Amino acid sequence: MNRFVEALRAFAVAAAAFSCLAAGAQVPTPPEVAARSFLLLDVTANQTLAQKDIDAAVEPASLTKLMTAYLVFDALRAQKITLTQTLPVSARAWKMPGARMFIDPKMQVPVEDLLKGLIVQSGNDATVALAEGVGGTVEHFVELMNEQAKALGMKNTTYKNPEGLTEPGHTTTARDLGILATRLMRDFPEYLHYYAIKKYRFPGTPSTNETNRNLLLFRDPTVDGLKTGHTPAAGYGMVATAKRDFPNLTGGRRLLSIVLGTASENARANESQKLLNWGYTAFDAVRLFEANQAVATPAVWKGNQNTVKLGRPDAIVVAVPAGAAARIKTQVVRPDPLVAPFTKFQPVGSLKVTLGDEPVAEVPLVALDAVQQAGVLGRAWDAVRLWIK
Repeated sequence: MNRFVEALRAFAVAAAAFSCLAAGAQVPTPPEVAARSFLLLDVTANQTLAQKDIDAAVEPASLTKLMTAYLVFDALRAQKITLTQTLPVSARAWKMPGARMFIDPKMQVPVEDLLKGLIVQSGNDATVALAEGVGGTVEHFVELMNEQAKALGMKNTTYKNPEGLTEPGHTTTARDLGILATRLMRDFPEYLHYYAIKKYRFPGTPSTNETNRNLLLFRDPTVDGLKTGHTPAAGYGMVATAKRDFPNLTGGRRLLSIVLGTASENARANESQKLLNWGYTAFDAVRLFEANQAVATPAVWKGNQNTVKLGRPDAIVVAVPAGAAARIKTQVVRPDPLVAPFTKFQPVGSLKVTLGDEPVAEVPLVALDAVQQAGVLGRAWDAVRLWIK
């Protein structure tokens, strides 16, 4: 069991190693984006399509709540809390400044309503109530946030609070937000529908803050998330995602745009829409192999099987400049010889994808099935064969 868990962890690390479109390839020029930094990701292909200053430290504002939600979703999956469970509203939550869902200490609020308050209304009071409910205290919850950021590989992010109000040292980057948003969508797809809710108000509270600030939800039917943020220091930021139908791609194609430091609520929506539209038109998504399809079936030595299937448990898709699909070339790179044992999903080499001679992506390959060691005689015979080889 431990070997299986280790293999899954190794697979996760390998999956995170998908490379971006290479600088040397004929990459379309992105549009002018009026933002301090921006990032456009093809989530389906796991590639970066455009970027600017993605490692510059920025104040995340309410984009912080993406990590808060990640931890709440994780607690729900682990059954530490439930959606129907009610949580108390502390004085600290009640007195939170900024955007609120207007809950007070006389209320017991279901976790699901607090999630809607956090996501749709960006309520700082809902955020604190959830942080206290999951972490016991806000301070401990912030420790969990930073631990999770480290575990996800968010190397330039430090959280000081769960809601995103300005505080010294509370910073992140566009790159780290891309990691967080992508993992949130992949790790917790069952909760993503909350991000598409356009309006929400908890019964008995004012209606002054019931409309989702993500204007793209009202403009583009393919947009289904994720979060906006604003403080005077941060400017206006948005992490937006869309899923559109695409030829030969079952389940559609998902892009993720991040714009930080724009001038207004309308500007962040316009710049995000600009990036998403450009990504869908400037690049084609090409499915190279189906989920669990063998990319290669090389020979295995000293195993209870003679071969091992290399591939991925999900489809292998790459994004290439529009019209360039015919120039795609692939090459499997792997160790030789391959000597058993191999655990299921153990990384074994990679698939290099090029356009002509220019690199596009390098996709990690894994063993689709486990291969156990052969018996003593089988191992001895293969040892002789390897020596002769």
